[in-house]
Amino acid sequence: MARMSLVRGLALVAMLAPGVNVMAANPDPDWPCIQRKVPQLSLGQIWTGPDLPSAAKDWSKDPTISALVEEVAARRTPIAEAQKKIRDFAASLPAEQLASKMAMLVQGMFDHLDAERSQVISGISRYAHKQLQMAAALRKEASDVDALRARPDADPGEIDRRTEQLKFATRIFNERVQSLTYVCEVPTIIEQRLYQLSKVVSETLAAKK
Repeated sequence: MARMSLVRGLALVAMLAPGVNVMAANPDPDWPCIQRKVPQLSLGQIWTGPDLPSAAKDWSKDPTISALVEEVAARRTPIAEAQKKIRDFAASLPAEQLASKMAMLVQGMFDHLDAERSQVISGISRYAHKQLQMAAALRKEASDVDALRARPDADPGEIDRRTEQLKFATRIFNERVQSLTYVCEVPTIIEQRLYQLSKVVSETLAAKK
């Protein structure tokens, strides 16, 4: 019985701990992160330079801009390297093209990384919903095993088998909780990257004035 209580306790703690933070910060029951859920960013949150012209929205039609957006947006590219790519690109532009091309780059980085961030947020919500289902299944199985233990005619072998299965499922559940803690940081990481990249563009434009 002591082993069963420990297993059930681990499952309940893992389920409820993130839930407390969710209720404190977010009304969305499928959002498990301490960080507030913001499904989409606004350009004004990350761009401190001049207003972007409407033509900047055509960035995807420019092969050079599109390729650069892909390179600097990729998190596998160290931020310092990505910033250098932006500076090198700016340095390669004729003076009369600098403002328009850099505006397109900012718009492209925003569109690309905001879409990626939204996909991550949707994935987190799906992941958390699956966790709630797993937690409910763990509670039910723990209750069922407790009931089995209470039966005088229970098969000890069956009790041991189901207890081990429950312990394994609980361990997987707790590992997923730990993974979720790290995943919850990803939207913020993307937002910070977008800001850092956009800041380089702003500084480059300011230096050319």
